[in-house]
Amino acid sequence: MPDAKQLACFDNPHPGRPYTIEHVAEEFTSVCPKTGHPDFGVVTLSYIPGDQCVELKSLKLYYQSFRNEGIFYEAVTNQIAEDLDQAMDPVWMQVTTDWRGRGGIRSRITVEVGKHPDDEMHYDRARPEDDFDDEEDNAPLPPGY
Repeated sequence: MPDAKQLACFDNPHPGRPYTIEHVAEEFTSVCPKTGHPDFGVVTLSYIPGDQCVELKSLKLYYQSFRNEGIFYEAVTNQIAEDLDQAMDPVWMQVTTDWRGRGGIRSRITVEVGKHPDDEMHYDRARPEDDFDDEEDNAPLPPGY
């Protein structure tokens, strides 16, 4: 069973400078919980580190721990994002999984955590420092909503 505790981190060597780190794991494997067939995908992790960066060997072993897990695409992508967020608390992070096609359908799942310095907040998880009292947040919804 995948465990966030196996993710090791190290101190960000440049904590005062916002920069993006991207890691691509091209051999991700899990198991379809319905059929038991293997699922093959690519996991792309992009993040702006806070005080910590994830160590690559631990990330590889963490990804490999999903190999025999029966888990849906959506669940695995969200679990990876939650576990990495818990381990390193990045300023911003995006986890994208691209899954090999089944029955002519390919799937891409993207989860964003935090607020990218250049954009509005993409992910609806509020951090304590976020301010949601804007007029836009309290605007009435258009008819039909």
